[in-house]
This record gives sequence, structure tokens and C-alpha cells, in this order.
Amino acid sequence: MMITNPSDEKIKQILQEAKRIAVVGLSGNPDRTSYMVSAAMQHAGYEIIPVNPTVDEVLGEKAVPSLQDIEGAVDIVNVFRRSEHLPDVARETVEIGAPVFWAQLGLENKEAYDYLQQHGVTSIMNRCIKVEHAKFKA
Repeated sequence: MMITNPSDEKIKQILQEAKRIAVVGLSGNPDRTSYMVSAAMQHAGYEIIPVNPTVDEVLGEKAVPSLQDIEGAVDIVNVFRRSEHLPDVARETVEIGAPVFWAQLGLENKEAYDYLQQHGVTSIMNRCIKVEHAKFKA
């Protein structure tokens, strides 16, 4: 089975309905892609939850060390970690009951994808959430 992303229509629906995005690997460095993308999504009205054990706060939001440390529901788990880390993040995504797993541009992992499919989690890989959001808000 290949990695297949949802249709543009489904991605648009996900972005319209989502409110809280947990960003795994969100850096506190404003020059990093994870910071810039998350800042843009925060500016667009999404609640950003930084998931990074090495920072205390990013974009004015208190960081948590892992997905399990988030209080309340998460709509999208957005991942900025190398592809080999995706299976672990996929397992955590299933554990917290998040309905959508989003691996940023350049990131994909077949093992993680298959696991997410088996557990009914919508999976988007190798796409930038900021670019997709910009595509649909026009």
C-alpha cells in the first residue's frame, strides 16, 4: 500500500473544522520552519500547542514534553521531526485520540502511515499545513 493523502476537499474540511494543533518538534528559534509555519497558523486563528521537551514556551504558549501531557482534545498533530521518528509520534497520536496526523513537507514514513490507517487516523504526509491552509482560504 502506498502513502495516499486525502483529497484537497477533505484537507480543506479538516482545516476548516480544526481548532487545536499540537506541533511536535516546534522550535523556539524564529528562523526555523516549524516556528514560522506555526506562527502563521496561530495568526490564522488556530490554538498552537508546542510539543518539545527542550523548550518552556513558544509563540507565547506553554510547551509540553509529549503529546500525552496535553490537556483536552487535539484536532491535528502536526509533526516537524525526522521521518524515522514518525512511527513513535503516530503511536502517541493514536494514544491521545487525535483524529488527524500531519507530517510536514519532506516527511513521510510507511510504517507510521500503515499504523495510522489501521487505527482510523486521517494521515497527511509530505505536505505543508501553512501552504495547504493558504490554498483554501482564498
